[in-house]
Amino acid sequence: MDKFLQKGKTSGSGDASSSKTTKRNSPSKKDSQPGASTSGKSESQFSKFFAPKSTNAVKKSLPWVDKYRPKSVEEIAFQTDVVAVLRNALKGNEFPHFLFYGPPGTGKTSAILAVCRELFGMELMKERILELNASDERGIGVVREKVKTFAQYSSSPVRPDGKPCPPFKVIILDEADSMTQAAQAALRRIMEKESKNTRFCLICNYVSKIIEPLVSRCARFRFKPLPTSVMKERLQYIAAQENVKIESKALDALIGAADGDLRRAVTLLQSISRLMKDEQITKDDVLELTGYIPDEEIITLVDTCKLGNYDHVQAFVQQLIYAGYGAGQLFSQLEKQILENDNLSGDQKASIIERIAIADHRLMDGADEFLQIMDVGGAVMTALA
Repeated sequence: MDKFLQKGKTSGSGDASSSKTTKRNSPSKKDSQPGASTSGKSESQFSKFFAPKSTNAVKKSLPWVDKYRPKSVEEIAFQTDVVAVLRNALKGNEFPHFLFYGPPGTGKTSAILAVCRELFGMELMKERILELNASDERGIGVVREKVKTFAQYSSSPVRPDGKPCPPFKVIILDEADSMTQAAQAALRRIMEKESKNTRFCLICNYVSKIIEPLVSRCARFRFKPLPTSVMKERLQYIAAQENVKIESKALDALIGAADGDLRRAVTLLQSISRLMKDEQITKDDVLELTGYIPDEEIITLVDTCKLGNYDHVQAFVQQLIYAGYGAGQLFSQLEKQILENDNLSGDQKASIIERIAIADHRLMDGADEFLQIMDVGGAVMTALA
């Protein structure tokens, strides 16, 4: 069409029909404007899908566990001994290999990440930190390839912004107690050879599963379970920041369901708040959504066993099963109830808890929940007779 129009202009003479066809085919300004506006609309419609999200939108979509993770050493709760040592490490004193162990949700990973954030800054952390957790392979091949290769690289003592920083890297091995014995043995040699360029931080729940040569090369710190007051204060702060309405008794029930795990408590709080939306969260809501058995039910089970009537125990256990309570949760709460009962002797507590341990192990092998609860109930009846 363009060639045809150019020929018509150069010839200078043309039929009226040709001029009419050119007028018909040539778009007018009015016709072009709607096209331009529709294309502009389509671009604006798609731009909202491809445009980068703002930082506020990203923060809202973050899980609360990551959103409220301690950003500095000062924000770490309750672990006073660990905080004192980490402060000295930040001042430029010796930075040894660390071994953090203790129950889950007590701040082990958050502590070392907060230290690395203050040492290297956010930008340099990606280059200086290698973090491996339970989702990664933990065989000897990973230690020889990933860990050894990363540990051999040297590091600059200056950050990109010109500030000084330690001339070493940090390798974080989360849940190190799941590593194989061969992998731990290979790691021992790497820790000796690359100590100038690399520091290791081993994080685990059970220090007994770490071989002695690794333990002797690290500064050991036990993270104590967080007390109820510390957990409640932190949950109240998060609830206030997120405009969550929750009763004090509901918080106590939430902490009981978390069993000393602050990470689990924060996750449960976020889940319940999403379901309840703008409504106030009550104790019954927490018990219903977490599967936590009310303490009154555990006390009633013990009192029923004291009667010595097997039929009554069977009826009450069936009631618990129909209510949807799990046997594992029941055993966990019953164990605490037995241990805290001052009216029972040491022999009585030992016999009951031993039977709870056996029944819990059978559950892991796929045994029937009702039969295992009845077995434990029979042990309680015999001990209290």
